[in-house]
Amino acid sequence: MPSSLIDVLLRHCEDVDLPCPPAELSELHTLAEVLDRVPDPRRVRGRRYRLGVLLALCLVAVLSGATSLACIARFEADSSPDVRRRLGLPKRAPAATTLGRLLARLDGDALDDAVGAWLARLSADPVSEPSPVPTGLAVDGKTVRGSRTDGTAVHLLAAVLHDSQAVIAQRQIEAKSNEIPAFVPLLDPLDLRGVVITADAMHTQRDHAEHVLAAGGHYILIVKGNQKKLRKQLKALPWREIPLQDRTRDTGHGRREIRRLKVCTVRPGLLFPHAQQAIEIKRRRTNRRTGRTSTKTIYAVTSLSPSQATPAQLAALIRGHWSVEALHHVRDVTFAEDASRIRTGTAPRAMATVRNLAIGLMRQAGWTNLAAATDHYRSRPAHAFELLRLAA
Repeated sequence: MPSSLIDVLLRHCEDVDLPCPPAELSELHTLAEVLDRVPDPRRVRGRRYRLGVLLALCLVAVLSGATSLACIARFEADSSPDVRRRLGLPKRAPAATTLGRLLARLDGDALDDAVGAWLARLSADPVSEPSPVPTGLAVDGKTVRGSRTDGTAVHLLAAVLHDSQAVIAQRQIEAKSNEIPAFVPLLDPLDLRGVVITADAMHTQRDHAEHVLAAGGHYILIVKGNQKKLRKQLKALPWREIPLQDRTRDTGHGRREIRRLKVCTVRPGLLFPHAQQAIEIKRRRTNRRTGRTSTKTIYAVTSLSPSQATPAQLAALIRGHWSVEALHHVRDVTFAEDASRIRTGTAPRAMATVRNLAIGLMRQAGWTNLAAATDHYRSRPAHAFELLRLAA
């Protein structure tokens, strides 16, 4: 059983050109063992399939492009006897309704904790040269729109590593609530030492900042109208007198974008705890089709001092948070999450967790085009099975 990520990925690269990172992973639990240890909500009597086997089936099918429970059941039904044998399934395939009932009863927190901890260990083991940018962890929410019932859809708050897009923690927002009360429970189990939390304006809350600093981390938080006095303070800083400290240019998604960043060391008295620096970002976007240009100014605060992060590193961390939107885009476009009509119990959340796991594995394997990755695993299921044997 291989304990090295590179041993598995080298076999993936035999017939596809992928960047295979040369590194060894510490021998802990394989992914298959982690899935098998998730608490099983079913009664022992009458069980025909082990929980780990069914979760592994869902993962391999999603890696191969399955977007619904019916697609997962068809994937298994159309699989060869060797595929079913490697999954540990008997000759009779589980129906989509069997999978649906199981996922609807799973403990969502337990599944997310198990998968998140495994992905965190996998991502923490370095597979490349250390980055000069501090480790960024984005806190961001997403609504699973297809799960809407009685006017309410499942909304998930996740902690996502900037570089690997690995979701290492996730919590479901309770109905008639919002993301703010879920921030601390989401981050509480995580070791935040050496980590910079990035979040949008909703989480620019004093209690959130205190929690992050108490846990040994740092923050970069966007400031908007929900913190009017703080934003007024930031806007009044002498930005015209401060020289430009970072400038980046990007082209993509039908637009050109130029971002200019200035940083100002703040004096005591700023209306936010532990704030060391204020940040001004001017973002200029040009629509390449229409030629229309728009300019937007964004303010942020950070607990990082000038000696802990340069302006270029701050700019990279802020861009890293915005890039998490790409994860949501992949879940909606490649894996059709918003089009999914899975609505019962915890099934929408469980399927979102399986998608997160699949995307994390693909990114760790070096894939940049995840649509191409699903085609690859659909035609080469043995490669997907080897991911189940990875040890983090």
